[in-house]
Amino acid sequence: MKQWPEQFGRGLCWVAACLAAVSLVSCRVCRTLNSDTYVGPVRAPEGKPAGGNPKAAGALPGGPIKPAAKAAADAAKAEPAAAKPPASPVPTKGPLAISIKEAVVMAMENNPELAVERLKPRILETYTEEERAVFDPLLTGIIGNERIKGERLRGRATREDFATESLVGEAALETLLPTGTTVALDASTEVDDVTREMQLLRSRVGLTVTQALLRGAGTKANLARVRQARLDMLGSEYELRGFAEALVALVELTHWDYVLAQRKIDIYTRAIALSEETRNGIQKRVKAGTLPTSAITAAEAETALRRQDMVDARSDMAKAQVVLLQLISPRGANQRHRDIRSVDGLLMPHVQLDDVEAHVQVALRMRPDLNQARLQVERGDLQIVKTRNGLLPRLDLFVALGKTGYAETFGGSWKGVKGDGYDFLVGLSVEYPVGNREARARHKRAVLGRRQAEEAVRNFEQLVQADVQTAYIEVNRAREKVAAVRTTRKLDQEKLRIEVEGFRLGRGVRSRSPGRSATWSEGRLPRPRPSQNT
Repeated sequence: MKQWPEQFGRGLCWVAACLAAVSLVSCRVCRTLNSDTYVGPVRAPEGKPAGGNPKAAGALPGGPIKPAAKAAADAAKAEPAAAKPPASPVPTKGPLAISIKEAVVMAMENNPELAVERLKPRILETYTEEERAVFDPLLTGIIGNERIKGERLRGRATREDFATESLVGEAALETLLPTGTTVALDASTEVDDVTREMQLLRSRVGLTVTQALLRGAGTKANLARVRQARLDMLGSEYELRGFAEALVALVELTHWDYVLAQRKIDIYTRAIALSEETRNGIQKRVKAGTLPTSAITAAEAETALRRQDMVDARSDMAKAQVVLLQLISPRGANQRHRDIRSVDGLLMPHVQLDDVEAHVQVALRMRPDLNQARLQVERGDLQIVKTRNGLLPRLDLFVALGKTGYAETFGGSWKGVKGDGYDFLVGLSVEYPVGNREARARHKRAVLGRRQAEEAVRNFEQLVQADVQTAYIEVNRAREKVAAVRTTRKLDQEKLRIEVEGFRLGRGVRSRSPGRSATWSEGRLPRPRPSQNT
């Protein structure tokens, strides 16, 4: 019996060594989850692929995606000590003179809908912390007083009344490790009957270790929910990127709509002046008797038509101004009623397009919606890991070690823990639902969902290729059409000049004399733009 304390001490040392090894593994896993290592699909545009493949990581542009809060903190640390000169403030009064680049920057800074979208990744980041909280240590404590009054046998046929009062206090620290190990350390003190003159206190310290052997074993199954939460946060980053790209495209499109509306107003103003000049000339020639009276009606109809076009052009400019101001949202009071003056002209950008396949490959890597679909495949893999683990029966190995000390005082009972009193428990617990239909249904649903996500990725890839190829064709068509329209406009203007000159020389007028100013205005108007396919 005297060897038991020594053997018990050795057992505690072995258990402590095992716990230290498990803790190191747990810390390594938690540090990996807490880092900025990318855990998404290999073909995603940012960060590193799952598994830390350096070759795949080297093939991807950019660095790892960081949470919004941490990225802001890193950016603040990276700023030099010297303060950068502030950007020139936007004047709050008068016409707002901006270029298309300035409009995009203002939209990125001030657009309220973008501000809403920026909060989504930070909100989803809290779900990651919530899932990791499963592995946080749990501290519990109990203190209580128990009173019992009843009867008990004394001897063979004699019953007697009794009353006892006990005190108990207990504290425990329990934690679950990503390896599926549950470790609990508890300490307690108990007084059996405080009503007696001589009281015996019992103090105990114990260590309980439970290791899952089948269901719940290993880091893959236990960390699947944490990794899914990180994938959801990364998906929100891609969603934010896609929204920002769409916002930039909308700002540029609205800006050009506004510039086009201004150009139309200028053209229609000249067309009205020309039609009025033509009408006045016709009126003089009617009075002189060289033209019939019906020619005046046609000229007035032409003037009214051009004024109608002017009304539509002013309405288009006003609507484009409202939309553009809403998109860029300039700061300050009463900014929604300011006039806008674009400093960019209608100049065709000189862009050298690469081969269409190069654009397709870039789109297959960088499209946010496609990368979101790939993340769903990755999430489906984790879901399969979870549900496959759920198919296994629960088989846990548990070991409980304890040392107990007895004394008449509190301090003496704890000193007595070093004595010979101990308890030891080892065993297995098994649990398996007959049929296990719920787990089988979940696993089947996870497999089908993963297959559905793969099909969605294939469909997205085909749609992306079609979008890029269609946009490539439209760009080339627009370039060729610009050259053709430029030639057509020159010929229309020359034709108009000849007709106007003939009219001034008195060579007559057509029955539809308004066609002259119509030719002039239509020849000056920009042709319809190609559709914007991204």
